[in-house]
Amino acid sequence: MVKAVVGEEAQLKLTEDRLSSSSIPAQVGLVIGKLSSSLDRGFVFSLIATPPNDEGRPACSLVEPVKDDKRKGAKQSKSQASSDSSSLVIDKDWVAEHARQVSKMLVGGVRVIGIFVWASESAFKNSTIEFCQTIKGVAGAAQPLSGTDTEERLLIHISYSPRRWICRNCVLASNITSSSLKPCDFKMGRVLNSLRKFKCTYNFNMRLPVRRESASDVQKLGDVLHSGISVMAKELRSARAVVDGNLVTNDATSMSEGFHDVELLLPFMNDTYLEASSLENVIGVLLFSGSVCSFAFLSSKESILQAIADIKADIITSLRSRLDIILDEADADLRPLDNECRESGPDIQMENLISQVDLQSLRKPSGLLFPRRVFAPWLAGMFICDYLQPSETLEVLKDHCAELMSMEVLTDSSDILEPEGEAPSVVAKCFWDVASPSRSDSKSLSEKVGADPKSEESNEKSNKQSNLSTVAAILVLLLSVLLGYLFLSVRAS
Repeated sequence: MVKAVVGEEAQLKLTEDRLSSSSIPAQVGLVIGKLSSSLDRGFVFSLIATPPNDEGRPACSLVEPVKDDKRKGAKQSKSQASSDSSSLVIDKDWVAEHARQVSKMLVGGVRVIGIFVWASESAFKNSTIEFCQTIKGVAGAAQPLSGTDTEERLLIHISYSPRRWICRNCVLASNITSSSLKPCDFKMGRVLNSLRKFKCTYNFNMRLPVRRESASDVQKLGDVLHSGISVMAKELRSARAVVDGNLVTNDATSMSEGFHDVELLLPFMNDTYLEASSLENVIGVLLFSGSVCSFAFLSSKESILQAIADIKADIITSLRSRLDIILDEADADLRPLDNECRESGPDIQMENLISQVDLQSLRKPSGLLFPRRVFAPWLAGMFICDYLQPSETLEVLKDHCAELMSMEVLTDSSDILEPEGEAPSVVAKCFWDVASPSRSDSKSLSEKVGADPKSEESNEKSNKQSNLSTVAAILVLLLSVLLGYLFLSVRAS
């Protein structure tokens, strides 16, 4: 249970000054930071206002009951807005969507940990259920928090009448009520400058079998990749970590400033090629490989093991976010890897490829590039990220930073990091190309349909000759064993 919360004073004061200088009677937004179950503390890095929805309406509005003696069209002052009968209406679905998109831009350990509200004291008291429902929607839409603190979120109230900050801890449950809000200590201090920074580049190479459940039921691309990412998550849990060249064996908390390099060591695994070739219902293999760059930021009082756990979770979250982007693209396709296949016919769509009953009909292996992960500077040496398709430019990242994170437009592209040398990719191969690599140089079944009959006859002759040679070799071996047995029997007698 989080009992105390510390907020970055510089960032929170900027938010307070912006709100107090405006004429906005109410506003809602997201709380970005970390919740530590081991320390029973929360750390608030920044507050991000939820932008207006697609129709231009604010995500939070103040509702005043209509009075008979009030003339229509009369503007309300702040004192009127703070009447005892006022309440707030929040576009809960829009705030949850904002949380979903922002959570994809956050890196290891940094999460959407709640919401903040700018409102009068009376309006806040009259809208408790509205806040609880909004928090529950945000928790469901944003990425889950790591560790054991997943059942808690923060509600920060910035009151302008009277002016003060109040923080409450919301315990998530199936039916959230006003009793779910627990008061907790809140203070401002220096949080960002004390953060320790970690960076990891994780390289992976997986072979995922595509199975045929029945004659007409074949695994879909998303199912195969989701399963593969889940397997990777299990492997990472048992991975050992090397930080700055030293194997981590304890939960030390003392670390120097600057970035620390993290390397993850996995145990030796069995070759999935061999595993796939032994399965009767396997019709193809997806080669899933690439690099994932991850950052993590740790409080000075947290254990280094927490940073390693944050990096592991961030790697899996990054891959799942990219897969969601791909599956959301209606026109996503698997493009041929080389020019020869590009000239041989149109690109093969993902859905059609994975639904093939016989992947041997593919002329060439076909592949799909995942979006690449790029990083933009955020606060005090911290980074946020975005995922760009091969056809997208850095302008997409700049637009997302301005729209979703309430940042100033990035003008210097040199500050943007693109550390992933090889973006994750998927290559689809038919089963026999993987089980018998020697066949990869031969023509596929689809190419043999229009082949020259003479060449087909010569290929058949060569195949028959190779089969005869194999049979002859086996007979010679058996004969040798038999003669040896007879020789030993005669010698013994």
